[in-house]
Amino acid sequence: MDSLSKLDQVKTTPWAGGHSPWNVEYGKIMMWFFLLSDAFTFSSLLVYYGAQRFTKFTWPAPDKVFQSIPGITDSGAPLVFVGIMTFILIMSSVTMVLAVEAGHRRAKKEVIGWMIATIIGGFMFLGCQAIEWTHLHHEGFWWGTIPSAEELTHFFNGPVSTVAAQQFANLFFTITGFHGFHVFSGVVINIIILCMTINGTFEKRGHYLMVEKVGLYWHFVDLVWVFVFTFFYLV
Repeated sequence: MDSLSKLDQVKTTPWAGGHSPWNVEYGKIMMWFFLLSDAFTFSSLLVYYGAQRFTKFTWPAPDKVFQSIPGITDSGAPLVFVGIMTFILIMSSVTMVLAVEAGHRRAKKEVIGWMIATIIGGFMFLGCQAIEWTHLHHEGFWWGTIPSAEELTHFFNGPVSTVAAQQFANLFFTITGFHGFHVFSGVVINIIILCMTINGTFEKRGHYLMVEKVGLYWHFVDLVWVFVFTFFYLV
């Protein structure tokens, strides 16, 4: 009877559920659930891409499709531009880590500085992706559209397959576009968190937990890009 009364004391409302067994804040757990569900979505897209890629006898060669640096050279620099994009996104993840660490110390000015750096990195990545999309569109690749059979010979190491080229184009713009939407959403959320930081919202709350939650999302977006990069640009 005594133990039952102690258990009842833990629950302050009918829906409280008692103490968290992992001692993790509710919002952070919900963020993890969201990221897990989002990981399933990206996984299904990449698995489908892999199924299409490895059931075809031929496929566009990444080092031939992505061998340009838009505005500098149209050929002879395979994967250089996407390497720059990847470096920018990884560095934005580093600045986000520093923003979270500064938040743990309640160093408002440092949080503001690192959040601004993260936002700039996100915009730079999106700008690079827009440039790459524009370049590929000029090459003839788009949803439902591919270059002529003669032009396709420049993008294959072996026999040319219009079916493989169309599958590549459709999946590339779909998956990288879906990832780009996540990056854009992350940038918007980061701007909101930055404004809240500047207004002293988290100082009043006594913690910067929201910065950490947004950081989880941003790191997830960066991690997903590693898999997208591997599937489209390396395999």
